[in-house]
Amino acid sequence: MDHKFNPEFFKHQPCWLNQSVRFALVKYGAGIIQMSGSIAGDVHARNRMGNYIRPRTKPVNPHSTRQENARAIISYLAEKWHSPTMDAQRGGWNTYAAAVPMTNRLGETIHLTGFNHFIRSNAIKLEVGLSEKLVAPSTLSLPAKDHTLQCTGSDIIDQTFTFECSVNGWDPDGDPKYYIFIYQGRPQLKSRNFFATPWRYMNFFDADSGKAGTSDMSAVFAFALDQKVWFQARLLTVSGRLSQRWTLDPRTIPEDEV
Repeated sequence: MDHKFNPEFFKHQPCWLNQSVRFALVKYGAGIIQMSGSIAGDVHARNRMGNYIRPRTKPVNPHSTRQENARAIISYLAEKWHSPTMDAQRGGWNTYAAAVPMTNRLGETIHLTGFNHFIRSNAIKLEVGLSEKLVAPSTLSLPAKDHTLQCTGSDIIDQTFTFECSVNGWDPDGDPKYYIFIYQGRPQLKSRNFFATPWRYMNFFDADSGKAGTSDMSAVFAFALDQKVWFQARLLTVSGRLSQRWTLDPRTIPEDEV
């Protein structure tokens, strides 16, 4: 769903709405403090209002070009992992995976497999037209986020956004920045204070734009005056280390851009 609801809200709505939108507040105990995921026909989740359970629904399969491309990339990389080409490389990815902690949806520390990290690091490269990297990173950690990255401008007429990033770290230093990928969220009312989904890939900083510290990118969701737009980013290094996604400060489209 695009919006997060407080389940208490529905107690005060007409009966026809209560019947069509089903939520249940949950308070866990007796050894269970959190649940995330689906069991049978129920989805267990949490938002800022607390834990809740909702009916599981199967989304329509649109067979869009982006969806089919993503499936083809994952299929290609899975076959590559199991091919003889990777015989000498799997151990390196497994070593990297064992050393790099990740966080699951419950906030717990877990470790992915080497296969998972191979797919994770290379899928985004193939998506933007780069070639896959077979050799695992030798630096056993995720790269640091660029906390200076922000959206500093927007143009309603041209439907573009301007981003600024840190100029540090793009030159060779062992494992420099390679790309910063930017994602745009669907524009919301400016009164909105949070955003969860959907996100869509926009474009990237490469070494040239990174060293310059700025880049203009075309919007992937059309935006208008007084709307608020959120962005996410992730950073890829030369050795193939891929950061977690992080969310930038949102931008409210001002009047002087009309």
